Amino acid sequence: MKFLFIVQGEGRGHMTQAIAFSNLLQRQGHELLCVLVGKSKRRTIPDFFIREIQAPVSLLESPNFEADGAEKKILLGKTIRKNLTKVPVFWKSLQQIDQTVKSLNPDIILNFYDLLGGLYSFLFRPKAAYWVIGHQYLSAHPEFVFAPKRPLERMLFRLNTQITALGADEVLALSFLPKSTNHKLKVLPPLLRKEIKTLPIKNANFYLAYMVNPGYGEEVKGFAAKNPHLQIKAYWDKKDAADIEHPLSNLSFHRVNDRSFLEDMAACKGLVCTAGFESVCEAMYLGKPVMMIPVAGQYEQACNALDAVASGAGIASENFDFSKLEMAEKKDAEASLIYQEWVDSWPELFRKLISQAEEKQQITGNSATMGPKPAFG
Repeated sequence: MKFLFIVQGEGRGHMTQAIAFSNLLQRQGHELLCVLVGKSKRRTIPDFFIREIQAPVSLLESPNFEADGAEKKILLGKTIRKNLTKVPVFWKSLQQIDQTVKSLNPDIILNFYDLLGGLYSFLFRPKAAYWVIGHQYLSAHPEFVFAPKRPLERMLFRLNTQITALGADEVLALSFLPKSTNHKLKVLPPLLRKEIKTLPIKNANFYLAYMVNPGYGEEVKGFAAKNPHLQIKAYWDKKDAADIEHPLSNLSFHRVNDRSFLEDMAACKGLVCTAGFESVCEAMYLGKPVMMIPVAGQYEQACNALDAVASGAGIASENFDFSKLEMAEKKDAEASLIYQEWVDSWPELFRKLISQAEEKQQITGNSATMGPKPAFG
């Protein structure tokens, strides 16, 4: 099978998922033709992604979140207004996707939660099968728990997720733990890179931090100043930041680097991070306790934190108070083993997905999934 990826460029998670999926393709004899990444003015595409994805990478102007002046809180109204003014720019990006798809003729377009992927599927009706993947698609599962008392944000989160999956032939929902599945929604394990499975696990005397928005750096710095006995290594993808900064003797800031981040995660006492999905999954695999801080104004992170706590990943907090993590219980060895087995089942589950895709291809007689495509949600 020939794949083309469309990847949302906000944060680190979707990109590391794409790397893990590309490794899976390679190991099972499939081909990744090209990767289209939605870029953001707030951050650059990390060097490790270009190096590890092992396919040509092109950047797209794609819808992104807008933050406040402190680069901390997501402003929903500003996000909608800014993106609406860029509709002509996004139309050019859709045409760029179409030109790439027509020139490369993939069998499967796999979208890692970029809004343009769903709009492209709906408006251009490509011959290739259209798949979507991400933890966000678990929101269509009956067991999913939404953050309460935020009806407008809940509606917009679900709408955004549905748009990314317009016309999807396969909806692949990544989950901390196994859940029931059906023909509309396949629940699959987290996508972790192969390196995580070979790291030596230690218990060094420092905490690891990761923040998707650099504005949280000041909060981490303030805590470190008041608690000089705690050692903290913090990672961010702040644009134009130095590779390593040492604002305090017990605190260092590091530009996102895939190898050193994973090595530090395997060695740390615990992880404190904004409530994404991928970093939490990596920490769970390594048996490290986690404390999650949902990004202010980002509803899906509030949901992520609830799901992660219910799945036994760790605790949630409203701020970067590392002392809370000191009181968190260590991971149960048996629960960690069950989780590792769930993650490690990906190769067999992927073979089944490909087998089903090949059967569909034989029925249609080509790589197209002909006719009206099903809607998600």
